[in-house]
Amino acid sequence: MLLITGGAGYIGSHTVLNLIENNYNILIFDNLENGHIETVDTLLGLGNVKFVKGDLRNLKDIDNLFSSYNIQGVIHFAAFALVEESVKNPGKYYINNIYGTINLLDTMIRHDVKRIVFSSTCATYGEPLYTPIDEKHIQNPINPYGYSKLAVEHIMDDYDKAYELKSIRLRYFNVAGSDEKGRIGEWHEPETHLIPNIIKSAINESKTFNIFGADYDTKDGTCVRDYVNVLDLAEAHRLAYEYLLRENKTDVFNLGTGNGHSVKEVFDTCEKVLNQKIPVEIRERRAGDPAKLYADITKAKTILKWEPKRTLEESIKTNYLWESSSKQEEFINV
Repeated sequence: MLLITGGAGYIGSHTVLNLIENNYNILIFDNLENGHIETVDTLLGLGNVKFVKGDLRNLKDIDNLFSSYNIQGVIHFAAFALVEESVKNPGKYYINNIYGTINLLDTMIRHDVKRIVFSSTCATYGEPLYTPIDEKHIQNPINPYGYSKLAVEHIMDDYDKAYELKSIRLRYFNVAGSDEKGRIGEWHEPETHLIPNIIKSAINESKTFNIFGADYDTKDGTCVRDYVNVLDLAEAHRLAYEYLLRENKTDVFNLGTGNGHSVKEVFDTCEKVLNQKIPVEIRERRAGDPAKLYADITKAKTILKWEPKRTLEESIKTNYLWESSSKQEEFINV
């Protein structure tokens, strides 16, 4: 059985969907603070999936989990992930993201489970010294969220040396898209991601979309980011776990598309795909937004044999399918 912490969240749930389609037995562990029980209910009806509500900050919850189920490996998504919130409330991020992960790793060691795929982030790199960013780029985070993820990477190195606990760390860039059949999707409260917020402004024309900064040193003055489709990202997690099973070695991979799109390009593509004009306003820059962030994914392509397949247009279409679905409207006011 494969344990997915944070499996009720956005990327975790899409990874569960991928694993179901590849005949894995899945155990979702989530405190539902940011994940959604509606997403869990959908996944439970699609395959061999079990769900346990619990919190990584509660050692008893985790120990009961490992004592009750035959867990053979872990894919670890459970974390807080809002950069702005992490700056305002760093303790929340350090306690949950670091202490919670230590509880998980210690429990794994006690139960002789020594393989984990970790959801890390390009935020560990901080301000890029060059682009595209490869795995050898210096890691110098500029916010507590990035620090918390980098700390976990260092802890996993120490646990490898001390206990031979092997980990794959996946540092991904911006994520977009939803399940192509509209069964699950991108669902954050509050929503901070670019494409869903553009789509919300398209669905609700009284909601103006804001572009923060149009004077960056880029081709059109807006920030450039690397948008990888969530289904491609889910596939990478499965391939990383299978690589870990085969090779039993710790490693790290960047996940993106290898190409950057500016905010204006994404906005214009949304208008084209949706065939409508969307209200927009240019605002001042936000502090701490680098001009360009996109990945060098050569290593993931070469070693994991992973290739991002879906286009930006496809990500926008599936996001729109999810956002505009009647099921979604029951739970979210756009």
